[in-house]
Amino acid sequence: MSFLFDTYPLARTALFSLDAEAAHDLTLSSLQKAYDCKLTRKLLGAQPLNPCTLMGMSLRNPVGLAAGLDKNGAHIDALGHLGFGFVEVGTVTPKPQVGNPKPRMFRLPRAQALINRLGFNNEGLDTFISNVKNSQWRSNGGILGLNIGKNAATPIDHAVDDYLLALEGVYPHADYVTVNISSPNTQNLRALQGQDELAGLLLPLQEKRKALADQHGRRVPMVVKIAPDLSTQQIDIIADLLTRYDVDGVIATNTTLSRAAVLGLPHASEAGGLSGPPVHELSLLVIARLRQKLGTSFAIIGVGGIVSGQQAREKIVAGADAVQLYTGLIYRGPALISECVQAIGSIATIR
Repeated sequence: MSFLFDTYPLARTALFSLDAEAAHDLTLSSLQKAYDCKLTRKLLGAQPLNPCTLMGMSLRNPVGLAAGLDKNGAHIDALGHLGFGFVEVGTVTPKPQVGNPKPRMFRLPRAQALINRLGFNNEGLDTFISNVKNSQWRSNGGILGLNIGKNAATPIDHAVDDYLLALEGVYPHADYVTVNISSPNTQNLRALQGQDELAGLLLPLQEKRKALADQHGRRVPMVVKIAPDLSTQQIDIIADLLTRYDVDGVIATNTTLSRAAVLGLPHASEAGGLSGPPVHELSLLVIARLRQKLGTSFAIIGVGGIVSGQQAREKIVAGADAVQLYTGLIYRGPALISECVQAIGSIATIR
């Protein structure tokens, strides 16, 4: 374990004295400075190994970074150096957008949770692609997922246009592409999870990917990220459409709109998506149902509420092939990564 990992609890005390979004920005800039300096880079920690395969990709371990932490893809190398088996960045939209008004991120420490209503704040596709191209993560053997969404100003009935633009832009630079249709912070976005709406999105994306595969000489896996706030019937419909339109995987799940687990806590009534341990059980239910409907070979990435190795293991037992972290990193620090790798052990290679 590295010195920087061991001292994170002290750093967290200082960070938690700041506004949540300010602390987020400071953490990323500090991590980048540590990575850029050759002396401190060695303190970031070693790569925990537990090799596995996901959608035909060889991962060093099955623990990844969830999208949302690095929306602009500006810190890929520094984040990857913390020990992740794969890194996902974004969500990126075709045009830059500032997102929702501040404050828009809130901690709920008693639940080790966050509420955010950031709203896909990012610098747009051109800057995102430039940052990705400047990173060394992929050339050094890392797996990189690029997460795409729609601009807030784009009417929902024209959302497919944004996703097609984004897919075309990121395709040459991605190991896999995630289609984010489950953020609760872009108006009407979750409507794209409906049967007709999802079919109307996946068909043109499937056709575009075929054309891009021919153009670039390689087929890039495409996954869809869904919400935890779905009925069994909705999950079954989504599972059917994922297989019908040749999607390679599913990320379960995004943040929740439910407040049942945090009622009465400070900030619990804030609008936005809730992340952290309150999402864990909801995510497990979605993962288990997806595995039941999709069979053993379809890729499922479990995310939502992992703050311990045991919870990562539970995601795998429920049916996930790999997991992703976000909120747990804020409360536990990067030591959580190796803890999850160890807890998963050989389970991820059995399925």
